[in-house]
Amino acid sequence: MAALWNTRNLTMADAPNPFQLPNITKFKIALCQLSITSDKNQNLDRASRSIRLSVEQGAKLLVLPEMWNCPYSSDYFAKYAEDFDNRDASPTLSMLSEAACCHGITIIGGSLPEWDHGRLYNTCCIFGPDGRLKAKHRKIHLFDIDIPGEISFKESDTFTAGDQPTIVDTVGRIGIGICHDIRFPELAALYRKRGVDIICYPGAFNVSTGELLWELVQRARAVDNQLFVATCSPSRNSTGSYTTWGHSTLVGPKESPT
Repeated sequence: MAALWNTRNLTMADAPNPFQLPNITKFKIALCQLSITSDKNQNLDRASRSIRLSVEQGAKLLVLPEMWNCPYSSDYFAKYAEDFDNRDASPTLSMLSEAACCHGITIIGGSLPEWDHGRLYNTCCIFGPDGRLKAKHRKIHLFDIDIPGEISFKESDTFTAGDQPTIVDTVGRIGIGICHDIRFPELAALYRKRGVDIICYPGAFNVSTGELLWELVQRARAVDNQLFVATCSPSRNSTGSYTTWGHSTLVGPKESPT
């Protein structure tokens, strides 16, 4: 299956007192869980088709996975990276911009490898319904792990960490994090203090940490801060060196994930 998308209506009635979500009105969110290949053009085509199908189901906010235009592997990051300031050399950004404008939706563009002044970043780009780049979030907390016999991966060998939280005002006030950013409650608390209604975390948790933590930390961030949490992962693929957990999820302030 090329893609799995899940759409869900959000409304102010879902938010309990004492916290209200004053900026959020009823809308439908789509989480596009994509199957990633080593063919960049195929990945872009799958994302484009998933966006179109989500719009046909009424989505106004769409979230893509972490590292969806290339496999999650240090062998691919630099090769598939794009210079976001040069649109002619950034086909992924061009596609997202055109899709957002064509369909009149907000796209949380998952994350992509970004080249900037000789450094590589794990970056999420957010496009508004007019197709313009509203903001970009560089992953703050890089993922380094070494579990003997299970997994060893060190993002810090490849990527430079970002140093800024990111908030975008569109269908509501949205905070952005990428994967391992979700493990740090201080970032979510900062977003809540700044009036965020929903935090979107594109993520590629692996099977080892995913089974233990993926759902748990989402529910913790949502309940602790009384806001919505949306996550979007690549589909599971066991053929590569890194196996993602999957399970893209939307969690509300008082409910089980869907």
